[in-house]
Amino acid sequence: MTLLKARLRSREMSLGSWVAFPCEATVEVMARAGFEWLVIDMEHAPIGVADAARLIRIIDLAGLPALCRLPANDPVLAKTVLDAGAAGIIVPSVQSAEAARQAVNAVYYPPRGTRGVGLGRAHAYGREFEAYRSRINETLIVIAMIETRAGVENVEAIAGTDGIDGLLIGPYDLSGSYGRIGQLDHPDLLVVKQRVLKAAATAGIGSGLHVVHASEGAIDTAVREGYSFLAVGVDMILLGGAARAAVDVAARATHRGT
Repeated sequence: MTLLKARLRSREMSLGSWVAFPCEATVEVMARAGFEWLVIDMEHAPIGVADAARLIRIIDLAGLPALCRLPANDPVLAKTVLDAGAAGIIVPSVQSAEAARQAVNAVYYPPRGTRGVGLGRAHAYGREFEAYRSRINETLIVIAMIETRAGVENVEAIAGTDGIDGLLIGPYDLSGSYGRIGQLDHPDLLVVKQRVLKAAATAGIGSGLHVVHASEGAIDTAVREGYSFLAVGVDMILLGGAARAAVDVAARATHRGT
């Protein structure tokens, strides 16, 4: 079993981050920063299949699992990124056990699933298809995002779906679904998030949260609440924060010198 899949199943802490820029240099910097995995965002970023394939290769060659957050629960897109070498998929807005089963089916070949058979980088371009097929039960990862009221109402069934390795809260969409967009610490949202955490714990799978603005306080809170699969920041915000900090330092220094 791969390290990430084992950690999800044992609910051990695992830290990764999010990639929104379709830029090889940026993703290589992120891959060498010390994260344990990276998510390529194909839903809210201008990253298509060709871009994703290039970024998957860089992340994989840096020794990290590359996960793709799909734009929808799309079996065709799922098999395409997996054939390109992705270690797994993150499926947005899963709202039922049926949708969770569809996501799992898209990852595994028959008889377990319905994934079509094709050759790509994941199979050493055809040379190692049988080796790949023999190990995917112990390697591939399927994470369901809980982002809506319906997802919360069905979260126990989603978490209990065979083949789901973790749940990941999409904090902004989830808060919006409850009419509290951006109010991540509102009491209503805290109750909802606890239900998701409990469902993951009961099912024995990973419980995840994307801490978009990765302050020490926000991460401390997430750890205390019990999340074990933490996506820390996103490339655009990390870069923007570092750039603004550099400007502030320079402004203070130049002001002192005048």
